[in-house]
Amino acid sequence: MKQLKIEVKEDEDLVNYICHHSDYSKSKIKSLLKYKKIRVNNHKIGKLPLKVIKGDIITIDLEVKEVLPFDILYEDDEILVVNKKAGLLTMANMYDNENTLYRLVREYASKNHFLIFIVHRLDKETSGIVMFAKSERMKMLYQDNWNELVKKRNYLAVVEGIVPKDGRIENYLYEESNTFVHSSKIGKKAITNYHIINSNDKYTLLDINIETGRKNQIRVHMSEMGFPIVGDKKYGSKTDPIHRLCLHANVLEVKHPITNEILHFETTNNNLFDKLIKKP
Repeated sequence: MKQLKIEVKEDEDLVNYICHHSDYSKSKIKSLLKYKKIRVNNHKIGKLPLKVIKGDIITIDLEVKEVLPFDILYEDDEILVVNKKAGLLTMANMYDNENTLYRLVREYASKNHFLIFIVHRLDKETSGIVMFAKSERMKMLYQDNWNELVKKRNYLAVVEGIVPKDGRIENYLYEESNTFVHSSKIGKKAITNYHIINSNDKYTLLDINIETGRKNQIRVHMSEMGFPIVGDKKYGSKTDPIHRLCLHANVLEVKHPITNEILHFETTNNNLFDKLIKKP
C-alpha cells in the first residue's frame, strides 16, 4: 500500500494542517479519518479535534482504487457526495435512461454493497456537486426538509459581457411545456445573488449564491439581465469557446437532518473558467 507522509513543521489542528499541506479538501480528510486511513506517529486517530505538534509524522494510506467516471468528494455510512461532469444527466429522462450520473453511481454502490438514492440534481449541462443518500430514509429526511437543511449553494459562472456590479435578482419563474423557463407574474419564486470575481473585455467570472433551486434558475436570471452564461445557446449565449456551459456548482453546505452537524462540501472547476477571463 502506498503512503503519503507529512512531517509537521508547526503546531496546528490536524485537519487544517493536512488541508494546508496537501491537495485534500477538509471533507475528503474527514472521510479518510472515518475509514482509518490517517495516523499520527503510526497511532490511529481518536476523537477530533486533534492538535499535531512540530516533529509529528502524519501518514495517509493511499489505496490504489478503480478509476471511477466521477470524483468522490465525500463518503460515509449515510451519504455520498460526487463531482458531476458537464454534459451528463443526473438521472434518466424520457430521451436518455442510460448515460446518467445515477447509473454510474449505482454501479459503484452495487460493487460496494450498498443502495443509492438521489437527493437533488443538476442540469445536464452544469458540472459540480451532487449528493446521494445510502438509504431511502436519509433521502426523504433531506428532500422533505431541503429548504431548511441547505445552508449554502454556490456556483461559479462565466457570463458574456461585463457585469457592472454585484447584485440580487428576485422574481418568479415559469416553465413552459417545452421546458423553456422564463420570468413571469406566475410561477415559483426564485432568488439569485451574484458577486463579481474578475472580468476582461469579453466575459465576467461570477460567484453565484442561490436561495432557491428552480429549474434553469441561474441561466434564466443571467440571460434576462443581458449577461447569458457562456456556452448556453438555449438562453441566448453567442459564444462557446470551451464547448460547454460555463456553470459549475462549487459549494454545497447542509445541516445533517438528525445530528444537526454542518457538512461543507467544496470543489473547483475554475481553471478552465480562469483562462476565459484572463486579461490580455
